[in-house]
Amino acid sequence: MSTDPLLQRYQLKHLTLRNRIMTTSHEPAYPEDGMPKARYAAYHAERAKAGVALAMTAGSAAVSKDSPPVFNNILAYRDDVVPWIKHLTDAVHEHGCAVMIQLTHLGRRTGWNKGDWLPSVSSSRHREPAHRAFPKLMEDWDIERIINDFADAAERMQAGGMDGIELQVYGHLLDQFWSPLTNDLVGPYGADTLENRMRFPMEVLDAIRKRVGSDFIVGLRFTADEVQKGGITAEDGLEISKRLAASGQVDFLNVIRGRIHTDPAMTDTIPVQGMQNAPHLDFAGEVKKATGMPTFHAAKIPDVATARHAIRSGLLDMVGMTRAHMADPHIVQKIVEGREEDIRPCVGATYCLDRIYQAGEALCIHNAATGRELTMPHTIPEASSKKKVIVVGAGPAGLEAARVAAERGHEVVVFEAAADPGGQIRLTARNPRRREMMSIIEWRMAQCVARGVVFHFNTWAEAADVTALDPDVVIIATGGVPNTELFEQKGEQEHVVTTWDIISGDVRPAEKVLVYDESGDHPALQAAEVAAMAGSDVEVMTPDRTFSPEVMAMNLVPYMRSLQDKDTTFTVTRRLVDVARKGNKLLATIGTDYSDHTTQAEYDQVIVNYGTLPLDDLYFDLKPVSSNGGAVDHDALLAGQPQTERRHPDGVFQLFRIGDAVSARNTHAAIYDALRLMKDI
Repeated sequence: MSTDPLLQRYQLKHLTLRNRIMTTSHEPAYPEDGMPKARYAAYHAERAKAGVALAMTAGSAAVSKDSPPVFNNILAYRDDVVPWIKHLTDAVHEHGCAVMIQLTHLGRRTGWNKGDWLPSVSSSRHREPAHRAFPKLMEDWDIERIINDFADAAERMQAGGMDGIELQVYGHLLDQFWSPLTNDLVGPYGADTLENRMRFPMEVLDAIRKRVGSDFIVGLRFTADEVQKGGITAEDGLEISKRLAASGQVDFLNVIRGRIHTDPAMTDTIPVQGMQNAPHLDFAGEVKKATGMPTFHAAKIPDVATARHAIRSGLLDMVGMTRAHMADPHIVQKIVEGREEDIRPCVGATYCLDRIYQAGEALCIHNAATGRELTMPHTIPEASSKKKVIVVGAGPAGLEAARVAAERGHEVVVFEAAADPGGQIRLTARNPRRREMMSIIEWRMAQCVARGVVFHFNTWAEAADVTALDPDVVIIATGGVPNTELFEQKGEQEHVVTTWDIISGDVRPAEKVLVYDESGDHPALQAAEVAAMAGSDVEVMTPDRTFSPEVMAMNLVPYMRSLQDKDTTFTVTRRLVDVARKGNKLLATIGTDYSDHTTQAEYDQVIVNYGTLPLDDLYFDLKPVSSNGGAVDHDALLAGQPQTERRHPDGVFQLFRIGDAVSARNTHAAIYDALRLMKDI
């Protein structure tokens, strides 16, 4: 029996959990037609197979028709969900993992123009800033109806084989009642006393218990401190926790601290990279101490050491490592096997959560197999025959290609022009808040070195250097260089500098600076922050109707906190047309896509963020002597089949390019390029 605190069993009522690690409720937005079908089951089964003790699914499953999903949630109000829940629970139970589901009514945290176009309802008249819908103030018949909906949904989950349910009581309808900030009701459910504010959630619990019985596990994930003036205080939260414990209706408490009604509030509750690890862990421990209840918690607990501390110190009974398991679903297996150094680290980029809100599905920034378990492997199978693979470029795309090729058993050689690996991520990591991004590179380097990959740094590879090694496969992952052209204009702008110039420190920010952003991604804001910190008067301009759309909600928060107190100006719907020299100033001609209107303004420096142009000379030099002429068979790629294209009969090696060497994209795209190509080489 292991003495590791994380590997000890835990008895939750009648349920024996095989260790102390869980994935907390989260909605990866993988349902199809509101149902958790094959993709959903495969995602959770992968983590169950590797040893997770408890998979808490959904975040959250909707119990009522007037709680329409905001990002493709499971529809727990439909009877046809039961067989799909059974499919999911069977897939997880098969591997010895317990499985539960989170149920909710979103209340005001949704919109009236979704689903069946029913008005959103709440105990509050105020709209939630994040979802913008003004809710109807609930009536008595709404309360009765929704209580019954919760009970119906719980019964469906029990019929589907779930080991239990968790009620979502932070930011959603149930705690909209019990928070003074979001309760505008009068009477028995009104805001005047804690007992009245808790009445609706307690009646929901009572109705669920009457329907599912006393043996079925029922818990709450709830905010025990809203950390906002006028809201639930820590003292209130401890009192709520004690009342829940005393009710006899609740089997576990899953503690949250904070609110999620705005992007900044949610970011403090679910911290992103550069923020403190496990900021609410000690508070969760206070709830456990005050109640004696089984206590769960998750909030930026990304590493095994922190998780182990949480259990060893008695702060938690079960520790949630949800984003960590998106980065590496095999954490428990690697702990058991003594391979903690092999765990792919969560870098806190929160690409996963941001994508749910903006792009409709969760993906990990540097594990391209997460969410693609039906098509992409987390464990790379060995190839049937050994090949020599040459990779040019040691950024995220090149290193992923080298790692996967090495795991396939191939002989791998990597050329890199710079002195160190990392590519554009080295620029990203110059921002102290984003230093964790270097773990994307460091983990891959360690994996490659352990598998005998040979690296040549400070080496600008020419075609002759590559062909001299008699390769079977050549991967061009040389990335790109900053594009200083302006939209649909030919030729570089000679008077501008790039975001790379500013971020790297090669160019010092001037006094009055325009950051012109056509890409809408991190480099513009990162350069703006460098300039603002240096004392520059900074204006960020975009032709789009919103600025930095690719940065997404939670990642935008740290930039705003850094820039707003420096009075940075943000200008939207304005297009930079030209930059000319005017004495010791730069004269910018500024237009708009909405009319022929133009203006001019003077700056000391113009910084352009317009993506990258592929650094592809080597690719085109090698293309004529390759067997496939650089061509990719897309049908084979998408079907998971080897590349067999032959365009040049005399060619002796296959040639492919990936990442920004193809076109300007992002880190996830570069890594996905490499994984789905190399897994079949």
